Amino acid sequence: MEQEFWKKKELKDFTDEEWEAVCDGCGKCCYRKYISGTGKKTRLYYTKVACNFLNLKTNRCTVYDTRFLQCPDCEKLTRENLASCSWLPDSCAYRILSEGRELAPWHPLVSKKCDSVRTSGICIRGGIHEKECDDWMNFVLYSEKCI
Repeated sequence: MEQEFWKKKELKDFTDEEWEAVCDGCGKCCYRKYISGTGKKTRLYYTKVACNFLNLKTNRCTVYDTRFLQCPDCEKLTRENLASCSWLPDSCAYRILSEGRELAPWHPLVSKKCDSVRTSGICIRGGIHEKECDDWMNFVLYSEKCI
């Protein structure tokens, strides 16, 4: 990959390898979220309830290559659907780049350290798997107004 490719290209022009490299590995997209309310009162709730296939220590999917077969509600993030994925956290590198912002210093492409996202404190701590809880509302971390 070309050095600092994310500064020289638009997301739509990334190769598949570059697209995958943009993921910072925080795992937040694998934590359950839900929307409540309507109109101006619509809120997006982020929880610390993770997909059962997420390794809570490494923040990596344990079935990545077959995730869509094993977890039917796993959504593939693509160049085409990125704009409609408003549930991505503000710290998500795909969201950051699509909004024209700079990658954070802790992003592995910037820091050149594969574990910098974990050591920076960006990852969700104390996560649990869905099989370990019956009510996601008990595990809400924060919410934000939906746009």
